[in-house]
Amino acid sequence: MHSRIKHYTIALPLALASVAANAEQLTLERLFDDPSLSGKAPVKLQFSPDGSRVTYLQGKKEDYNRYDLWEYNLKDNTNRLLVDSAALFSGPENLSDEEKARRERQRIFGRGILEYKWSKDGKALLFPLNGDLYYYEIASGKSKKLTETEAFETDARFSPKGNFVSFIREQNLYTINLKSGKETQLTKDGGGVIKNGMAEFVAQEEMSRMTGYWWSGDEQQIAFTRIDESPVQEAIRNEIYAEEVKLFNQRYPYTGTANVEIELGVVKINDQKVDWIDLGEDKDIYIARANWLKDNKTLSYQWQNRSQQKLELRFYDTKSKKQQVALTETSDTWINLHFDLKFLKDKKHFVWASERDGFKHLYLYRTNGQLVRQITKGDWIVESLQGVDEKKGIVYFSGRKDTPLESHLYSVPLFKDGEAKRITEKGSYHSVVLAQDNRTFIDKSSSVNRPPAVALRKVNGDFVTWLEENALNNDHPLTPYLSNLATPEYGTLKAEDGQTMYYRLFKPAKLEDGKKYPVIVNVYGGPHAQRVTNSWRSKNLYFQYLAQQGYVIFQLDNRGSYNRGKKFEDPIYKHLGVVEVADQIKGVEFLRTLEYVDPERIGIYGHSYGGYMALMTMFKAGDYFKAGVSGAPVTDWALYDTHYTERYLGHPDTNAKGYEQSAVFPFADGLKGPLMIYHGMADDNVLFTHATKLFKQLQDEAKPFEMMTYPGSKHSLRGKKVQTHLHQTITDFFNRHFDVEPK
Repeated sequence: MHSRIKHYTIALPLALASVAANAEQLTLERLFDDPSLSGKAPVKLQFSPDGSRVTYLQGKKEDYNRYDLWEYNLKDNTNRLLVDSAALFSGPENLSDEEKARRERQRIFGRGILEYKWSKDGKALLFPLNGDLYYYEIASGKSKKLTETEAFETDARFSPKGNFVSFIREQNLYTINLKSGKETQLTKDGGGVIKNGMAEFVAQEEMSRMTGYWWSGDEQQIAFTRIDESPVQEAIRNEIYAEEVKLFNQRYPYTGTANVEIELGVVKINDQKVDWIDLGEDKDIYIARANWLKDNKTLSYQWQNRSQQKLELRFYDTKSKKQQVALTETSDTWINLHFDLKFLKDKKHFVWASERDGFKHLYLYRTNGQLVRQITKGDWIVESLQGVDEKKGIVYFSGRKDTPLESHLYSVPLFKDGEAKRITEKGSYHSVVLAQDNRTFIDKSSSVNRPPAVALRKVNGDFVTWLEENALNNDHPLTPYLSNLATPEYGTLKAEDGQTMYYRLFKPAKLEDGKKYPVIVNVYGGPHAQRVTNSWRSKNLYFQYLAQQGYVIFQLDNRGSYNRGKKFEDPIYKHLGVVEVADQIKGVEFLRTLEYVDPERIGIYGHSYGGYMALMTMFKAGDYFKAGVSGAPVTDWALYDTHYTERYLGHPDTNAKGYEQSAVFPFADGLKGPLMIYHGMADDNVLFTHATKLFKQLQDEAKPFEMMTYPGSKHSLRGKKVQTHLHQTITDFFNRHFDVEPK
């Protein structure tokens, strides 16, 4: 086994070496203070349309959860406050249920300015606040309310040329002419089960499509979806708070049941006439994406069948009313959706991403559907298309060509063969935003023990300036703890089918000779996620805290995880909780070879899919995992939604056994060691019912277990007090069962 194991470490920044040896020990209370130990790295970074400004959201010093809009001005090289959120609206926000749900789906948390849009000319900004829309003029620094109604306005944006603002109100699509101030209602039948221009639940939660309407570039037309929710099963969902129970009638598409009925139309701005597009005889489908071609008369949309094994990119000509299938993607398992479609200014070509060769790569097509060439190749994945410089014939993309552990910006020729060239520096994980003129990019970089820093760079990678250096100097809140942070060890293991899996190992700073240490395996294990990277995550600080308490923390990205290609993902198809458990067992077998690991004190902890994995490993592999903590777990996939669940398990009518064997209940009698389950009692993603069903079965089988529930908490269990209590509870659980004295 040792011959198949590869070990390596990633160096920490030089700043660590200069910190005094008497550094402080981390505490749970300190971990969850606001601002966090990671410093005040800005979020939602954008370039202004002309590239002269970089704008970003930053929390106020006196209230880090309330965000203002800041700018770095490239003309005078100055960071400054651009818009104070309190100057727009200072009272407590009142949000509609729809907006609350949108924010939950987008994982947007906080107050003040949380979203903003630039006009195309860069002269104005649009802010949604407290259910209304605010128009801010850059030159004068003045704002005005565009709407002031009892109704709530959502999904607001400028039109492509900046002459209109569009939005959704009471499930209908509206525009405001910014010159005349005239408001026009484009759809009339919205309300009840009918929603115009809005993304349905599974589109938001599972397809990352947060909108249901799209402007043409000439501002003459808007494509939009019309959804009818009447076929979707109506369920009563409860949210339990400390002093009340709220009941919601919610149409939730449980796997195997009916989805919304969806139509796709194009409405003309001048007369509000709607043309409906023929989507075909099969009505049980998904509309995954929509984009306009540069000719402003052709709409592209991505049609996906219910099984998600077929995806068609279709072009609809709004003048001739004809359509064609430009290309078709098929899979024996499932097709991962993406946003990597770009129509070129020459009106003849477009760039598209596909996993047809087993790895996500970029392809160049003509608009008639003819493939020109494959742009990128290799046993590595493209993450996202960042931009195309048509004049120079260069494509910019984020990818994992050098290592699966780091994301980098690359360039590659558009029309001719050539190797992809890395632009960002190795040794860090990079999230980038490319300017529209392809001359500069925002580089947000971090490593496992270095919190994010944000720089402005030229497109060749040359440094221009810091937007937020976040330097680990004497003033940084993390500095007093640096010399006590463990340098994690990275390595690889082989799965049963020979594929390479990456792991990460946090150890106590000083291992005593002959001493055996307890291990906590931290797991997620599900699709579209990756935990073992050389990047900063605030969760890493909790692992550092546990290491200081005398624990070894082990993470392994099992098969089914993301950013490794489809061959690595596909083994989970139609049977969840099988290969993932087998791979985590491989991890424990490796841990047992380490002389400092106590094989009788190896536990597991995970949240969401990781909570599901904690249950499956405790139930199916109790000889390997001696204690477990399961957070907000899925227990029965029949309780989850159509698009996510059927993607991996197929339809319940055709894979009944797969659903049964992927639930935790058939294996609960295998529980041997101590188990704790925690869940937010207002969770609207993995419903609290998942936990209560398991509580009942374990009680019926006289299986002892511990539980902790959090009134009012959603799936992410946010808030300093909740997070502090939760992590203290997890730590105390393992301390008790692994006989560890708290430090």
